[in-house]
Amino acid sequence: MTFTLYYHPLASYCWKVLIALYEASAPFDPRLVDLSDAAQRDALARLWPLLKFPVLVEEATGQVVAESSIIIEYIAQTCPGPSQLLPAEPAAALETRFLDRFFDQQVHEPMQKHVGDKLRPADKRDPFGVEQAHSQIEVAYDLLERRLAGRTWAAGDTFTLADCAAAPALYYANRVHPLTPARPVLTSYLERLHARPSFARTFAEAQPYLHFFPG
Repeated sequence: MTFTLYYHPLASYCWKVLIALYEASAPFDPRLVDLSDAAQRDALARLWPLLKFPVLVEEATGQVVAESSIIIEYIAQTCPGPSQLLPAEPAAALETRFLDRFFDQQVHEPMQKHVGDKLRPADKRDPFGVEQAHSQIEVAYDLLERRLAGRTWAAGDTFTLADCAAAPALYYANRVHPLTPARPVLTSYLERLHARPSFARTFAEAQPYLHFFPG
């Protein structure tokens, strides 16, 4: 089974899927998409009209899968690897899915609010919205500091979908709203994520593009 991944190495939700692919040792063809190139843009639009990546295509069947969490669940179902990205036990699976959504919605999205505001023209910026986003990150950090205490990985002792979501969310959030010594649990967890081979590889591949990050 071979996949094609339409992605960009700077895009945080693409990191999430790349980490999962590396954890699963899944064979895939990375297809970098430059949205400023009309032909590449049109090719992506034919697969996913919303023009958002990542998008995964299973070559044998032509199955197109969009949205990072769904892509990872699809990988877990069709190409199970050394890491059980979605636990079989119902309570563990629920905690994994909860934390996946939490990292995406409560850490990732407000981080993107900050970054998106940087890209706006000066007269179109939203300082109040950015202030709210930073407050949301602060509350999320507090909750995670308590919830992840005593755990090696986000949902427990094993690396899962939740950690795939956490790695880009916390990396980029830490760039715009730095962790402090008052949050040793999250700080140590982010260090473990950086040391994980799947994330280390994803991060290394993004290095040539990181200077474009406007945070």
